Amino acid sequence: MRRLLVAALAVAATAGALTGCGGEENWAKKCAATNGVVECDVADRPQVGDVTGELLDGGRYDVADDRGKVVVVNFWGSWCAPCRAEAADLEKTYQATKAKNVTFLGINSRDDRDSAKAFERGRITYPSIYDFDGDVALKFDVTQTTTPATLILDRQGRIAVALRRSTTAGELQPLVERVAAEGNG
Repeated sequence: MRRLLVAALAVAATAGALTGCGGEENWAKKCAATNGVVECDVADRPQVGDVTGELLDGGRYDVADDRGKVVVVNFWGSWCAPCRAEAADLEKTYQATKAKNVTFLGINSRDDRDSAKAFERGRITYPSIYDFDGDVALKFDVTQTTTPATLILDRQGRIAVALRRSTTAGELQPLVERVAAEGNG
């Protein structure tokens, strides 16, 4: 029972932390939204600012180091049932697209480090930032109302797609491939 309460509080806290203060973002109003997926035309894509953080296994990550690559960012927690359900699909999409200059990054929140590492072991081969308090997630300056959520950043570090729910390889891979095919324009 206590574990269920802790998980429920974590979900509420993460949703609150990722929601921000201003309601729906202005940029998202310019983009096409269907069934929890927001897709933006190149001219309407918001630039992601300075996003850095400590990786679960040590070291640091800086999104600026991946400019020129498509970056798929997944917000997750080991306590999140939909996160567990989509993990294999995220890994499958990562493996299928990494040769196209695509990288993946997890943002783990409201977890203790050991639980997060245990969750990743055997499921995910791409790195994750440990973001217990949600501070790194807020640097993306985007309203996320749920965990999990996934962003696809174009090669210039702009948000091309936001998935505000769990996803599958069948849905995610074509979106990633479409953004990757844009080149550097």
